[in-house]
This record gives sequence, structure tokens and C-alpha cells, in this order.
Amino acid sequence: MELIKKIIQTNLFKITSLNSVSVLIKIGIGLVTSKLLAVFVGPSGMALVGNLRNFSTSLESISTLGFQNGIVKYIAESKDDKQQLQKTISTVFISLLVVAFFLSGMLYFFAAFWNQQIFGAHFEYEIVIKAMALALPWFAIAVFFLSVINGLGKFAAVIWINILGNCIGLIVSISMIVQYKTLGALLSIVISPALLFFVTYYFIAREFHFSKLIQYKLYDFQVIINLSSYSLMALVSSVFGPLVYLAIRKNVIFVVGIEQAGFWETMTRISTYYMLFISTILTVYFLPKLALAKDNLETKKVFWSFYKNILPLFIIGLILIYFSRTILIKLLFTKEFLPVTSLFFWQLFGDVLKVASLILGCQFYAKKMTVAFIFSELTSLGVLYFSSIFLIEYLGIRGIVMAQALDNFIYLLVLVLYFRKSLF
Repeated sequence: MELIKKIIQTNLFKITSLNSVSVLIKIGIGLVTSKLLAVFVGPSGMALVGNLRNFSTSLESISTLGFQNGIVKYIAESKDDKQQLQKTISTVFISLLVVAFFLSGMLYFFAAFWNQQIFGAHFEYEIVIKAMALALPWFAIAVFFLSVINGLGKFAAVIWINILGNCIGLIVSISMIVQYKTLGALLSIVISPALLFFVTYYFIAREFHFSKLIQYKLYDFQVIINLSSYSLMALVSSVFGPLVYLAIRKNVIFVVGIEQAGFWETMTRISTYYMLFISTILTVYFLPKLALAKDNLETKKVFWSFYKNILPLFIIGLILIYFSRTILIKLLFTKEFLPVTSLFFWQLFGDVLKVASLILGCQFYAKKMTVAFIFSELTSLGVLYFSSIFLIEYLGIRGIVMAQALDNFIYLLVLVLYFRKSLF
């Protein structure tokens, strides 16, 4: 009992518990939002939401230059050196602001072009693109503030910001979707992230007098050069990935229809919810372990710890989801979405393969294997894109989840061969 009491009183336990609450809140909010979309938007609207979400993910990553992890590292290293800290913050803030305003201009003045690229010629949502243009700088600054707070070691503050941000997003989504349906759903996607600025500013203002901290004369391009190595891997996965999925969804709409694309988006959303648990435990626990591993033997212990303890529990969870899929669809969506049940087997099978490969993929980040990561990521996306085009043509919407499973199998096989010395 004394040992348990000591564990509960540690900062690590408190922060991990708070993070678990944050993840559960995010999933709960996601489920509520999914139900709203199902009732007020339907399968066709779900497909449009998926298109915008993929595009906005890529755009948001470009606007922050993929600097988040690098900012955390450099802020953490220089937090006791006031001059270096001010130089880092000033340089990154000015750079992100310039990039964000440039992207905003490209969005706003070419809204018609982007509307056609994202939604197609039959939908007119230029107002959504213009709203995204106005919201983008606020989002970029919010992400920067959040990274600075994280770098200062204020982990509890970071988690609370995420919780408050998710709650604000839910309120915006409910009000917008109920009132404006599909248009409201699209607007909520671009407006909610920008509102995070006000939450992050409250926390950052408690640490700095920010207006005095930013000085143009302290701009140092060397800071950007140092951060560039951290941004490259982040940009490849967070920009090219969503763009490939956007291209695939547009092909699905063209070949089998927008309603079928909505069913795939629904399946993707369900997958995203349970994958949150895996991504969180990989980031919080296994990635630091791999980073600290000094040789193949230590790396092997981390890999097999994941395969023996986490993967079996994940598989059991997916088996339960598979056999309760009809109930889940009726509960989370509406009867109109019941065709989604035919996609579960291949989606879940592919996700098992994906989770098995994720722990191996963490080694790219842990050891900064940039070239190997970029090559494997781009190859994987290429396999997914071309196999999905081929399989959708012959098998309909099931072809896309089969293509994902095939891509995950090939990716896992390649990583097993590449890291064989650390595995066996």
C-alpha cells in the first residue's frame, strides 16, 4: 500500500493520468461530433468533411513548418539562458508569422481554385476557404505557444490546453452543425483550431511579457537551420500523407460516388478513435525508451515489450469491436451508415499490421534516421495510392480498406527486414 501511495504521488503518475483523461475526453468529443455529422450531414457530407480535414492537416503542418518537436527541444535546452531563449522565440515567431500570412493570402485570393481542388466543381464552399485563410495565422501562433509551454516543462498546462481546446471545439461544432449542417461542419473544422490561440495566450502570458520578448533584431537564421532537420520528417508525413488521402477520396467519389466515400470516412473516423490509445502510449512511453537504447539488445527489449504486452491487448480490443460493429454503427451514427459494417474486417486487419509496424517506425524518430524514414514513408504512400486506384476499380469501396491492409503488410515486412538485427 505504501508503494502504491508513493507511485500515485509522483508527478509522472499525475501527468500520465491527466493525459489519459485528455485522450478519453478527445475520444468522447469525437464520438459526439460523429453522431452530429451522421444525423445532420449524412454520408455525402461526411466525405466533404474528410476532404477538408485532410487538406487542412497538410496546410496547418506547412504553416508551422513542422517545427513543433524542434521548438520543444530548443526551448528546453535554452530556458535557463535568457538571451538564447529570446533569440529562439523571436526567430521562430517571426518566421511562422510570415509563412502563415503568405499562405493566408494564397488561400483567400485563390479561394475558387482551392474550392474546386478540395470539394470539386459541383460544390461552392469558397466561404470556408476564406474563413480558413483568416484563421490560419491564429492557429500557427497557437501551435507555437503550445510548443514553447511544452519546452518549458509545463506538461500539465499542455494537457489542460488540449482539454480546453477540445471542449471549445465541441461547442463550436455543435452550434455550427445544428444551425448550418454541412456548411457548419466545414466551418467548425477551420474555426475551432484558431480559437486555441486564446487558451494558449492565457498560459503563455503567465510566463512572459510576450510583446517585449519578440524583437526583430534578435532574428537568427541559424536557429531555422538547426530546426530544419527536425521539421523534415514531420512535414513529409503530415503533408504528403493527408494529400494522398485527399487524392484517394476524390478518386473514390469519382468511381463509386460521394456516399460510398462517406462510408470510408466513417470507417476512418472509428479507426482514429481507438488508434489514439496506441499513438499516445508510443509517444509517452516507448519512443523515449528507444531514444535511450544504447545498442541492439536494449532496442530488442523495447520492441518485444510492445509486442508481448500492448499488441495482444489491442488485438483483443479489435476482435470485440468487430463482433459489435453493427451495434457501434447504430449507436455512434445512424442506420443509414450500416453499409460501413462491410469495411470492418479489412480495416481492423490492416490496423493490426499498422500497429505492429508503428513501434518499428518509432526507431526512425528515436535515432533521427531521416533519409530512411522519408524513403519508407513516400514508398508506402505510393503503394497505398496506386493499389487503392486498382482495387477500387474492381472491388468498389472495399478495395480501399484492402489497399490499406496491403500497404500496411508491405510496410511491416520492409521494416522487419530493415530492423532485423534489433528484432532477432
